[in-house]
Amino acid sequence: MSTAAQPTSRRQGLRRVWLRLHRWLGLSVGWVLALVGLLGAVLVVAQPVDRWAHPNLFKAEAHAAQAVALEPIHQRLAAEFGSTSTFTFRPPRTADDTLWVLVRAKRWSGTVYVDPATGREQGRRGDSEGFVGFAFKLHSSLLLQDTGKALLAGGALVYLAMLVTGAVLWWPRRWPPSWRVELRQGVLRGLFDLHRTGGVLMGLVIAVSVASGAYMAWRPLGEAVSWLAGAKTTGAPKLPKDTAGGTPVTVDEMVAQAKQRFPSDPIGYLQLPGAPDRPVRVRMMLPDDPHPNGLTNVWLHPRTGEVVGVQRWSELDPGARAVAWVYPLHVGELGGLPQQVLTFFSGLAFGGLGLTGVWLWWRRRPA
Repeated sequence: MSTAAQPTSRRQGLRRVWLRLHRWLGLSVGWVLALVGLLGAVLVVAQPVDRWAHPNLFKAEAHAAQAVALEPIHQRLAAEFGSTSTFTFRPPRTADDTLWVLVRAKRWSGTVYVDPATGREQGRRGDSEGFVGFAFKLHSSLLLQDTGKALLAGGALVYLAMLVTGAVLWWPRRWPPSWRVELRQGVLRGLFDLHRTGGVLMGLVIAVSVASGAYMAWRPLGEAVSWLAGAKTTGAPKLPKDTAGGTPVTVDEMVAQAKQRFPSDPIGYLQLPGAPDRPVRVRMMLPDDPHPNGLTNVWLHPRTGEVVGVQRWSELDPGARAVAWVYPLHVGELGGLPQQVLTFFSGLAFGGLGLTGVWLWWRRRPA
């Protein structure tokens, strides 16, 4: 072999290694990630359509100047599902929104939709009921709860490897590169060009969606960020010992206590734990908080209603504080409608890369 041919042979050998690595990563894990990305794009459109198609769940039937008390609703649900169940109240965000109560019980998990003016239940739906609920569970955890979230976090590393190997395989010898997709030389050639060009153009955008989704899905990633920053993880405060005697405060009294700390700011969520040794968490939506549900916490004693801790979102540990930006970045709310459109098309592109990759392998495999 001549001296000039040796570098060419070496490059061809390395290219075969990169190609095999890219191919088998895609066939083993990549198609799952592509399905998750495609579901993310579908959810961008399906969630507002779901609200429009089910007004009995999302639109309040009555309107009143003052909302009904929350304590009777809590007592009614606790009698049905048990006092050890977890109840999370989501107050209405607009004038015609229903009040949502997220229930986590042994025999049922889902959302109960209540008219905020009368307290009457308008309907309920389990976490996996309906297309949107099933698609969200599959998208966020592969229907495997915490195990699925950990797998998706590991899948983010696999996608990064696929992105690097795909970029190496695409890298042209001459610049500027050609972005042409040839459609006149058959379906196989057209899909090959589309796979290469689409992967390079949308690769980094898809990487942002994959990385942000993994960050939210797997909590140890946030803890690792705080550890690397040398900060202590911010958690729920420990409760003081109960004061003997006295009547437990109502949910509405605890809401009033939280509102005293932030009088002009709305409540994003009110989380009532099922265990008596855990504090009640009220998430406040401050004007400078980019998180659409608010990350500022007011912690209350579940029996006395005493405020046992206040954590502004800007004072959380770096790993937890990052969620304020990562969550709206992932769902497309940080940049408004333009980012939602970009999120939708990046999910479609991710699904398209998975489909074209499998198709190309199937057509080019040895007989």
